[in-house]
This record gives sequence, C-alpha cells and structure tokens, in this order.
Amino acid sequence: MVTVEITQDRQLLEDLYRDRHLLSFRPGQGIPLPPDQVVMVCRGIVQVGTIHSSGDESLLGLVGAGVPLGLPLTCLDPYHAKAITPVDAFYLGLDDIERDPDLGCRLWQPMIRRLRQAEALLALTGKRPVADRLHHFLVLLAQEHGQKTPGGIRLLLRLTHQDMASAIGTTRVTVTRLLNQWRQQGHLSFDDQRHMIVSSSLPSV
Repeated sequence: MVTVEITQDRQLLEDLYRDRHLLSFRPGQGIPLPPDQVVMVCRGIVQVGTIHSSGDESLLGLVGAGVPLGLPLTCLDPYHAKAITPVDAFYLGLDDIERDPDLGCRLWQPMIRRLRQAEALLALTGKRPVADRLHHFLVLLAQEHGQKTPGGIRLLLRLTHQDMASAIGTTRVTVTRLLNQWRQQGHLSFDDQRHMIVSSSLPSV
C-alpha cells in the first residue's frame, strides 16, 4: 500500500513540475511560506513546526516528496518550515488548484498521509512512560522515512535529540539517555553518515 502511494505521488510530481521552476534548499534553511500558496516537496524532507509563547518548539510533521505543506493548510500561527535534508520544491497557487478539479483530487491522497502522520504524532503525547513515546516515534520515522538494510531500518533523515524531544514532549537529556541506553544494548546503531539504524530488536515498553 505504501509503495502504491509513493508511486502515485511521484507521478503527480512529474506531471506538476514539468513546466515549473524548482527551488533548492540546503539542510537547516527556512522555506518561505506565502499565505496564498502551498509548497510541493519534490525531493528531501521538510520539518514543520510551531513555537509556543513559552518559547518551546513543537514538531508538527516531517513532509516528504509528493506531499504539500503551507499556510493555507494550517490555522496555527506561528507556523514555519525548514529543510532537514537537501530539498527541491515548487509553489502552487490556490488559484491553480481551484481552477483544476483533477489537481485537487490528486492532492487528496498526499493530504491523507499528512493527516495520518499528524494524528500519530498527536497520539504519542498521551503514551506513558517516555521510553514508550520515543519507541513509537522511532517506529513512525522508520515506516515513513526508512530504508531496509541488513542491520535494520536506516532512517533517511537526521533529527537532533532536541527535535525528538520536542516531538514527544520531553527533554533533550531524557532522549539522549534513552538513545545511549538502546545503543549500548545493540538496538540502535549509526552508519558512516551518522544516519540512525533501528534494529527490529528495539524494545517496546
């Protein structure tokens, strides 16, 4: 099912960006979000989030190729996006989408994927203890942004410990302690490019 969705997303992208100008963003670079346009990610992964009045940041999603994001799709303010891998993307105006019913229909499946991910992240905050939340977060990353290897699932993105802590509602120190513990137990490892590899033996607590 995931393979079918990804194939459909790629076909949609090929049809859309054929006559459009692609913009490239380096890791860590902010992605402008015009109020009347959505961003279509063609390559790479974009992190979207918000900042609370306390100054704390919340991770709202990790958007991959074929999935739209932008201010017209949220009611949150502030709302920001940044590339966490090299990203290629283009902009679609709301007028373009409204004029083309077929385009709106073809964006439906990618939007469903975004909704599922958002609800999965929201559900994590209710899990106890923290180790359970981190475990399920890593499983979610592996399902959506993972690549099978002999040693386990290699995550195709690199999040900081603070990013993970923000996503599951805990502290960076706690995330670091748990990851170090699981690494020492052989449940996690890293490749030469510092991508995390999650073993199937990762304990569910």
